[in-house]
Amino acid sequence: MPTPRDIDRHDTDILILGTGGAGLFGALHALQSAPEGTRVTIAVKGLIGKCGCTRMVQGGYNVALGGGDTVERHFMDTIQGGKWLPDQDMAWRLCEKAVERIHELENELGCFFDRNPDGTLHQKAFAGQTADRTVHKADLTGIEIINRLMEQVLARPVEKLQDHRAVGLIPTRDGAALAGVLMIDMRTGRFRLVRAKTVLMATGGGPTMYKYHTPSGDKTMDGLAMALRAGLPLRDMEMVQFHPTGLLAGDHTRMTGTVLEEGLRGAGGQLINHAGQRFMFDYDGKGERATRDVVSRGIYAEMRKNNNPQQEGVFISMAHLGPDWVAQKFAGMVKRCADCGFDLAGGKVEVVPTAHYFMGGVVVDVDTRTALEGLYVAGEDAGGAHGSNRLGGNGVANSTVFGGIAGDVMGADIRAMGALREPDPDALEAELARACHPLTRTPGLVQPLRKQLQEVMWDEVGVMRTAAGLRRGLAGIAEVSDALMEVGVASESLAFNLTWHDWLNLRSLCDISEVIARAALARDNSRGAHYREDFPETGAMEDSWFTVARQSGDAVAVDRAPVQFTIVRPGETILPEDAPETLVAAQ
Repeated sequence: MPTPRDIDRHDTDILILGTGGAGLFGALHALQSAPEGTRVTIAVKGLIGKCGCTRMVQGGYNVALGGGDTVERHFMDTIQGGKWLPDQDMAWRLCEKAVERIHELENELGCFFDRNPDGTLHQKAFAGQTADRTVHKADLTGIEIINRLMEQVLARPVEKLQDHRAVGLIPTRDGAALAGVLMIDMRTGRFRLVRAKTVLMATGGGPTMYKYHTPSGDKTMDGLAMALRAGLPLRDMEMVQFHPTGLLAGDHTRMTGTVLEEGLRGAGGQLINHAGQRFMFDYDGKGERATRDVVSRGIYAEMRKNNNPQQEGVFISMAHLGPDWVAQKFAGMVKRCADCGFDLAGGKVEVVPTAHYFMGGVVVDVDTRTALEGLYVAGEDAGGAHGSNRLGGNGVANSTVFGGIAGDVMGADIRAMGALREPDPDALEAELARACHPLTRTPGLVQPLRKQLQEVMWDEVGVMRTAAGLRRGLAGIAEVSDALMEVGVASESLAFNLTWHDWLNLRSLCDISEVIARAALARDNSRGAHYREDFPETGAMEDSWFTVARQSGDAVAVDRAPVQFTIVRPGETILPEDAPETLVAAQ
């Protein structure tokens, strides 16, 4: 087994973990704000621009660009959609800065978004919003953004560590600051300790511990698991967003769970149950255009009514809008369905709620700083901006806005920093031993345990929850976790030892699954994505609080912290008195 003496050492000034929208924007802005000669390094679990969730974004980018829409209206939609749990200063920063960032994407990075005949940016309807504000490139927006970001980063003097997996945040001996990050060079299997003055954690979320999920399988909550072990507070960890319409294509394909984007429902798509009935108006007056949490629960409730084992989900129907029009407006979605044998434009496609986005994350300030000096967090790893429910289109905006902010702040902060910090040898030894644990056990099978965890989380810690179910979930998670610790991995060759990385993936998923379940058990009301059938009431909005989870030793404790209404209080608005309730109805 490797020892600390076997670890390669590498120094840089600014280290960025992850190359999604947050990581790549962080790198570009760090280059602009840091002193000349600053070393900027990006590390990614796969290949730059080819992995992560930003690339998979279909719907688009929320930004208030006029036509009656304002930053204030975008902010109010975000706060109300998040059921008054968002950090209001972060939410305001998101909405305000998105306007600047969309122009940066177009004019500096070269993104081409869809336009209206008059040349203005086209903005489409997304659920839960009072204006059509989602800028997009057809239904393949993420590919456009990541391709342009990737081009810019590859053309600049940024050091690239591809196929490098972060496995541990290594603090200084006194625990007051971050010294560096322990990684595995997946191409060789060797460990590498990268010291840096500042580190941006932008590894993404990825709730792939659920049976149905949208992110790619390599997204396994590694960043949050590392932050948890480092003693950092995590907020809103019960808030797992289920996208209402994940493709249900069978167990034989990894396409199952991938998103059929929200714009389908925004454009007039209808949800049909097993009896051929349109049902969403039974659950909400906005029908299919209700927020994601409401639509997911409506679908889940219909699934529970259905006694047909041959049909697990419900159907989305677009044919009434005209097959030719649908095929033109949603070419990517139509092709995705056709690849799986379904006709989205002219028929019906079976869908199911699918774990999509994680609203919870590390507690940060509006400048992305954490409680650990030298560590910054942006994108899906950071909590606060969305509260209990993320509006569709706010995700990629969040990543690019706060990724850019992190780059600016890190570049400025290192001007006042001295030499690189020395890592705590005990912390380094502990993280090394943790990563090497499966190499000391008899080889076994990892994937059956991952499937077992996914079933437990879907059944007990999913769309609808109860105290009894959550306790069963915690027991099931512990069973998988204990079993995993007895499963070993063949260690003859560690270069691209994918079973080893599957083991590490599942270790992270188990750790964060426990925190999700414990936070869900601690929240005895229903808000946004978190719905307790035994506590269906929302609780008083003016007394809103969020959960804060911390790990001490091997135990996870969940406390409460009050929401600070720094800009607007429940029952109030910052919109003018004569502002219409919604701009969508007026069009």
